[in-house]
Amino acid sequence: MKNRTFFWFFAPTALAMLLFIAFPIVSIIMQSVFAPHEAILIESENCGPFGCTTETVVDQEAMETLNAERPWGRFAGLEIYTNRGHLATSEVAEAWRTTDSMGAFFSELGDLPFYRAMAFTLTYTFVCTPFLIMLGFAVAVAVNSLHRRVKGLMIFFSLLPMIVPPLIGALVLFWMIDSRGVLGQLVSWMANDPTLSLKASTPLVWISLIVYGVWSSAPFAFVVFYAGLQTVPKDTLESAQMDGATRWQQIRFVVIPHLAPLVTFVALIQLMDNFRVLEPIIGFQAQAHAESLSSFILSDLGGETRQLSSAAATSVLTIIGVAILLSPVLVRTWRDFRGRSH
Repeated sequence: MKNRTFFWFFAPTALAMLLFIAFPIVSIIMQSVFAPHEAILIESENCGPFGCTTETVVDQEAMETLNAERPWGRFAGLEIYTNRGHLATSEVAEAWRTTDSMGAFFSELGDLPFYRAMAFTLTYTFVCTPFLIMLGFAVAVAVNSLHRRVKGLMIFFSLLPMIVPPLIGALVLFWMIDSRGVLGQLVSWMANDPTLSLKASTPLVWISLIVYGVWSSAPFAFVVFYAGLQTVPKDTLESAQMDGATRWQQIRFVVIPHLAPLVTFVALIQLMDNFRVLEPIIGFQAQAHAESLSSFILSDLGGETRQLSSAAATSVLTIIGVAILLSPVLVRTWRDFRGRSH
C-alpha cells in the first residue's frame, strides 16, 4: 500500500482516536493537577437593636472574578494524588512505620478509601477473568460437540447473559439473593441459619458480585472460542484420534494450543472490562460492602459538591492501573509476534 493511500485510509481512525481518546485523557490529566480555588471570605457586621454581630461570608463577586481569570482553578500539582482520598502517602508511610506485621499494615490500608476500592477491583478482576475464560471455553467445547439440530438452541441459551442488559441482570440476581428470594432462601436452608443474609455479609456480597461477573461475561468468551473451534484443523484431530488420543488429550494438545492467541485476546478485553466494574455494584446496591475504582469516581461526581479534580485524579490512576495490568500480556504478545516474524 502506498504512503498516500495508507494516510487517507488511516486518517479517519487517527482523527477519531485524537478526538475521543487522546484529548479527553489530556483534559483529565490537566484537571487532576488543578484544585478549586479556596473561598475568599469577608467579615460583615450586622447591627440591630440588641447590638452588632460579625458574620463571615464568601465574597461571591471576588470568587466570580477569580474563576473568570483562572477557570482551571489553582495549581495543586500532585497534591490531589497524594492526599488521604487517593494514594495517602503520609498515612501509608505512617502505617508502615508503626505496624509490626504485614497483616496489621494491610488492615490499615483497608481503612483508606482508595486502597479499599483498589482491593475489591483487583480481587474482582483476577478472580473473574480466569473463571469466565474457563467457563466460556468449556461451554464452547460442549456446544461444538452437540448435534447440529440442538446446537442452535444451546447457542441461544448460552448467549442469554449477553442479551440481558448488565444493570437489569444485576438487579435480577440482587432480588434472587434477597432473604425472600430463591437463592437467599436456598443458602439460608443449606447453612441451617434462618437469619443468614447474603446482603449483610461483605464476603458473601463479594462472592455474589464475582459470580455475577463470571455469568455475565462468559458469553463473550464463549463466542470467541466457539468461532475459534471452527478453525481447528480436522486433519490434526483425526490424526490424534487414530493415534489413540483421548478426548481430553485432543483438547489439551490440539485445541488449546490452537486457541492460545484467542485466550490472550479474551484476557486482554476482560481484564480491561473487569477493572472498570460498576454496574454490578449499583445493581446489587452493594456500596456499603464493595467499592470499585469506577464507583469511587461516580461518588466524587455525584452529590451537590462535585469533586471534579478528585474524580480526574482517580481516573488517571485507573488508566495507569490498566496499563500496568495489561503490560505483561502485551509484552508476551509482542515477543511471540517477534519470534514468529523471525
